[in-house]
Amino acid sequence: MNILVLDDEKEIADLVELYLKNDGFNVFTCYSSKDALNIIKKAKLDLAILDVMVDKTNGFDILKEIRNQNLNFPVIMLTAKINDQDKIKGLTLGADDYITKPFNPLELLARVKAIFRRYNKYNNQNSNIIEINGLVIDKNSHLCTLYNKKIDLTPIEFSIVYYLAKNQGKVISSEELFENVWKDKYLDNNNTVMVHIRRIREKFGDKETKIIKTVWGVGYKIEKQ
Repeated sequence: MNILVLDDEKEIADLVELYLKNDGFNVFTCYSSKDALNIIKKAKLDLAILDVMVDKTNGFDILKEIRNQNLNFPVIMLTAKINDQDKIKGLTLGADDYITKPFNPLELLARVKAIFRRYNKYNNQNSNIIEINGLVIDKNSHLCTLYNKKIDLTPIEFSIVYYLAKNQGKVISSEELFENVWKDKYLDNNNTVMVHIRRIREKFGDKETKIIKTVWGVGYKIEKQ
């Protein structure tokens, strides 16, 4: 497993590298964002650990670049302090976890292993589990979580979210949603879909997270990770 570690505090980066290597991981250690971006271009990475505050290009910018290149490996953000807005920003950009400095290296190692277990489970073993930008939806157990918080959805709401997630990146019309979820013929004056989408957004706190996007005059979509 290849892991990128970026931190401009050399002592921290070297300590993380030591613990990861002792556990059998191959580590690319960088002290600048420029070096990290070069590694991202050249190496096949399985995970990245990024400090939020590094020189001219911060960890959020590097995370954005990773996702813009359609690289889907997990990313852990390191930060000296964290607030809800920063956490939401990172998770929306595609971060998988946060750890706050100072931290126990053994805790970081445990987080890395947990992410690999979860990542392999969601993306390789079970096609009925979908993870997109902090949203995890499991069709088998009818469990939906957002940023690790359980969201209580009705069966219809769950089916709507699952259908949008399964078709991530595609705009789904109200007609298509209704006919696939309710298994009935859609009527032009039917506002059932709109009402259910509004309720789902309220449960998601979607004014901030923007999980479900409206494409006016066309339908709804969940963006690809």
